[in-house]
Amino acid sequence: MLTLSVTVKNGEEVAFIAEVQQAGIFLIKNLDAASMSHTLGAFCPNILFPYARETLDSLVTRGSFPALMLAPVNFDALYAQELQRMQESGETPTVQ
Repeated sequence: MLTLSVTVKNGEEVAFIAEVQQAGIFLIKNLDAASMSHTLGAFCPNILFPYARETLDSLVTRGSFPALMLAPVNFDALYAQELQRMQESGETPTVQ
């Protein structure tokens, strides 16, 4: 499940808080642990994000606030950064 949480402030005052959870059903077969980790950590979020972003924008505009279009996210780069961080700290990637 992919969760997007947004808090918008006007000065120090919170204007609104919005959260969207987007889930997907993926049929994934015959992948080794490394490929499965990449699929769940980058490929699936790349598919889910545009839907979650659109839902969040719709939620905000229906609440009479200006449109909120989040910039695209490069989940492949985020996944690579996380792998590098884990290698440097000696952690082992796990598949969830």
